[in-house]
Amino acid sequence: MNQKIRIKDIAAQTGVSIGTVDRVIHNRGNVAQDVRVRILQVMQEMGYEPNMMARSLANNKKTLRIAALLPDYREDLYWVQPKAGAEKAAEVVRQYGVQVDFYFFPLFDPGGYLRTAQRAIDAAPDAVFLAPLFLAESEQLIRYMTRLGIPKVMINSNIAGTDALCYIGQDSYQSGVLAGRLLGFGLRDGDHALVLNLDKNVSNARHLIDKERGFKDFFEQVENKSIEVHAAAFEEFDDPVRLRDWVAGQLDQYPRLNGFFVTNSRAYKLVQALPPALHQRVKIVGFDLIEPNIALLKANKIRFLINQNAWHQGYLAVMAIVKTLIWKKDIPPLQYLPLDIVVPENAEYYLNRSPEMPMVLV
Repeated sequence: MNQKIRIKDIAAQTGVSIGTVDRVIHNRGNVAQDVRVRILQVMQEMGYEPNMMARSLANNKKTLRIAALLPDYREDLYWVQPKAGAEKAAEVVRQYGVQVDFYFFPLFDPGGYLRTAQRAIDAAPDAVFLAPLFLAESEQLIRYMTRLGIPKVMINSNIAGTDALCYIGQDSYQSGVLAGRLLGFGLRDGDHALVLNLDKNVSNARHLIDKERGFKDFFEQVENKSIEVHAAAFEEFDDPVRLRDWVAGQLDQYPRLNGFFVTNSRAYKLVQALPPALHQRVKIVGFDLIEPNIALLKANKIRFLINQNAWHQGYLAVMAIVKTLIWKKDIPPLQYLPLDIVVPENAEYYLNRSPEMPMVLV
């Protein structure tokens, strides 16, 4: 939709009143056929499209209720950003009768995830957007919502083969490839690299599996040097002593372990577990612009951060539902967001920029 084209622009172009154009757009009142045809032709030429959302809601006077099923942002700072994006979208569309209700599930509890989802579904939403962190449980949940006829949108982690309206977020495999490429700049022939999942139940997390696969595939195709790649998961990452001991064991086992790729927002925990003497030798690539990661990036203890545009995931999920259910528009089933490479020199730009809203309603 061309946001710059207004009714008064069409009126000026056709030489009629604003009221006449409005009657043609809303198909009411008496307008001569030749005038109607001329107005419709100018609308097409100028690329004008009526605000179907406002018209639809004005006609049915019905609230569109969207349930947002997200991890508890108090357990992981990353989830503050999609929540904020969804809140902004809710603010933008509230005037049209759209309501977004939030349901937060425990980050590492698949059972709690399903119980929270059931509470959301019991509230009879018109649509749901969710972060399907637990693969098996999410497949079960999506099948259940399909039987109930509830439209859904996925963010952050994609599950292929579902009837979701769309997926919005990173291409997890390509983000792993990108991490490998970035880490490869600082490694020498014969070095070792470790793709590290500081998470729980990794085998049930599709996005982490895909990142690991992309990382390994990148180094398999590097021709000018040989890098030995390892993969590991450490679930007790919230225990600094255990993590420090575990990292020390990895460094003892692989003396040339000079690169780490942390597959989520917890790269700062790895830095805290490293001996200070190794901070400059060991290269680390991580994800997400959360405060502890940014501080260590600026201190050159994290070499690169990959920004997954988490704010936009929440914002666009709400807008995708609105566009489908109210505007009756087709949307792309896969909506991959940019993977921004953040270094100390451009970190302030990403921190200070105003979030762009790709779909503005007028």
